[in-house]
Amino acid sequence: MSATTTRNRDDEAPGYPGVSFGRSADGLLVALVGESAFAMLPAREGRHYLVTGWRIRRPMSQWTRSDFYGHSGEIADEDAFRARVLEQAEHSQEKLALGRREERSSAYTPWGPSQGATVFAEGVVCHSTAGHGGFHLSVERNSKVHPLLRDGGGFYEEDEAWAIVAITFPHLFTSFERRCAECTMKDSYPDAWEAITGTVLQPGKSRKKDERAFRQEHAADWVVVSAIISGHEKGFVECIATLGARRGIGTEERRFLVPADEYDIGWFGFVIDPDRHPVHAGPSSFVGWQGRGSR
Repeated sequence: MSATTTRNRDDEAPGYPGVSFGRSADGLLVALVGESAFAMLPAREGRHYLVTGWRIRRPMSQWTRSDFYGHSGEIADEDAFRARVLEQAEHSQEKLALGRREERSSAYTPWGPSQGATVFAEGVVCHSTAGHGGFHLSVERNSKVHPLLRDGGGFYEEDEAWAIVAITFPHLFTSFERRCAECTMKDSYPDAWEAITGTVLQPGKSRKKDERAFRQEHAADWVVVSAIISGHEKGFVECIATLGARRGIGTEERRFLVPADEYDIGWFGFVIDPDRHPVHAGPSSFVGWQGRGSR
């Protein structure tokens, strides 16, 4: 590889002004997008994480692990790191072009008094509060939301319902945000998504649909609802399970021992195999079970 090619890969990213890559003082692959800093942090078993920082006022070669405090999920390798960074660069550039406006606000929201607002467009405002936040749409804007998804008051919280605003007014969002919104809609509002788009989400394409199928499939199985490393049986996890993972007053609970190297909760819960995981009648590591019977 030539010196020029190396400099491109470890300095400024071609086609992305203001985006650069480098190595930190402790050898981490790092990147800078505007004032946002990124690093690829190695973890156990060959895994890596994307971590973030902000306004590090030193050259990248002087950065260290302690400069990063945000966690943005797992990444596979260096190519995946570079792709994520460039995706964020594209997002930042598009967001700047959209011309969103920050304003002071004391408006009422279902999440508490607004402490600040981002105006995406007339009648489309995103509020921040002390504990949560989300969008508020004017009456006119809210009337554009599909009836299956519309909130009568025009409020759409920031965790999931924001995606409803994004798919209703896609021109107000970046490409990255639109991709995230589509994933959120499929995961959280699969029935509405299928009805609106006329498509059927196959297994693996919607977390909520997959969870629904899991609950139906295992309605008569013992599914773990709470677990703890056993303090009495070395190498085992002590589990409390109920039929179909149901909860509530009067729900029967049983305790089981599962080998620690086998216990993996997965997406929706660990299913007890009664032929391999015995009902546990011995002392319990759960405070609430100490002194109770075997079930």
